[in-house]
Amino acid sequence: MSKHNLALSKNELERALEKPHTEFTRDDIVRYITDNDIQMVNFMYPAADGRLKTLNFVINDLDYLETILTLGERVDGSSLFPFISAGSSDLYVLPRYSTAFVDPFAPIPTVTMLCSYCDKDGRLLESSPEHTLRKACEELTRATGLTFQAMGELEYYVIAEDPGRFTATDQKGYHESAPFAKFNDFRTRCMHLIAQTGGQIKYGHSEVGNFTLNGTIYEQNEIEFLPVDARDAADQLMLAKWVIRNQAFREGLDVTFAPKITTGKAGSGLHIHMRLVADGHNHMLDADRRISEEARRAIAGLMLLAPALTAFGNTNPTSYFRLVPHQEAPTNVCWGDRNRSVLVRVPLGWTSKADMCEAVNGEPTPEWVDPTMKQTVEIRSADGTADVYQLLAGLAVALRHGLEMPADKALEIADRTYVDVNIHDEANAGRLQQLDSLPVDCEGSADCLDRARAVFQEHDVFAPAMIDGIIGKLRSYDRNEPEAAKTDAAKMLRMVQKYINP
Repeated sequence: MSKHNLALSKNELERALEKPHTEFTRDDIVRYITDNDIQMVNFMYPAADGRLKTLNFVINDLDYLETILTLGERVDGSSLFPFISAGSSDLYVLPRYSTAFVDPFAPIPTVTMLCSYCDKDGRLLESSPEHTLRKACEELTRATGLTFQAMGELEYYVIAEDPGRFTATDQKGYHESAPFAKFNDFRTRCMHLIAQTGGQIKYGHSEVGNFTLNGTIYEQNEIEFLPVDARDAADQLMLAKWVIRNQAFREGLDVTFAPKITTGKAGSGLHIHMRLVADGHNHMLDADRRISEEARRAIAGLMLLAPALTAFGNTNPTSYFRLVPHQEAPTNVCWGDRNRSVLVRVPLGWTSKADMCEAVNGEPTPEWVDPTMKQTVEIRSADGTADVYQLLAGLAVALRHGLEMPADKALEIADRTYVDVNIHDEANAGRLQQLDSLPVDCEGSADCLDRARAVFQEHDVFAPAMIDGIIGKLRSYDRNEPEAAKTDAAKMLRMVQKYINP
């Protein structure tokens, strides 16, 4: 990152240290804290419930500061993860310097960092979600020479009292402007705060879902990120949810990342865009700017493991209210181009060789702009209940699985699962019947993961204890509860309230 770009960074540490966050060192953090009268340091780390936990330190001694930055601190692992027993519960949390930012919510000047877990022997905790993602990415690169980059589309509803004026059109809120969209300003404030934590944001906008219920307005919004290393993508999504919730609390609003609010209204997903890169080249396209053979083989891996991936991306009963036909959410295992009825979509990727910039502005596209880097593939099944580290780790395993199998087999799977029609139209019922279905509930998702567990545990990426814990949690839900709610809007709303903060 050049100094020119650093000047535009919203991360205060990048500007002050004049280096990108990936190059931060312990000495950099110490220097920033001492030079800028930072009074506190926070460690944050994700637990099994998908939320960030926080440990606060008052900084009044340089030796103490350097000690915690070097050695971390002890935490009670049994209170953070169900697979850790109270009899051997101590874990270490060690800060990752590259994640440092000035906390925008702290009333006292504070630098916050995300942490990794280490076990009693000082090794990275095999069963922690963050280390699982690290292992999955490293195995993908080892096997293929490619780096997994990802970006999330984070959808959420803002919930507030209905002002009764400039009412938006029901289910027509896509890219709506004020005053019909009531929370655009809230979203832009959140985007600015997320950028301060290091988030690389692509854009934000209002989404389709917009309705009123019992005097309350529900307005759907989306913040989309830029492709970065998959581990950074997971960190950014965790911090974005933390920022949005904190800012909503500040402003007296409520927000939810729940996958479904009520029947007939748009659900909220967590679409993940992926690309595989090496030496500055995007391997999702071939030399003719068509979807590459490598990309199709990787998609085959996603097709094979898609039902099991719901165990990481759709983790409570309300997830399966969203995965229904006619709601721009997938129900079947298939992929296609620019098709929102499929599980994996190949979106527009600036693959035309026409110069749109010149056509619109009379100026040619600069030579340094590489449009081929914008091509991704998008998986559309996951939602806000996902453990983002486990989800991205699962995707990395699936991509590697497709690329490691014999090429002719992978390409046959890709050809067989490709569709170029809306599979939910009655005219295409025959094609729909040829496709495998995604699970319809948590128990079905657990069964799919159990059958595929050998693939995820290969090369010690997913620890057996983690797989067991995920399956156990999915099977712990009452199967009758969501069945009753499917046909009863009041029961569904009660279920949504039960799981309102995934």
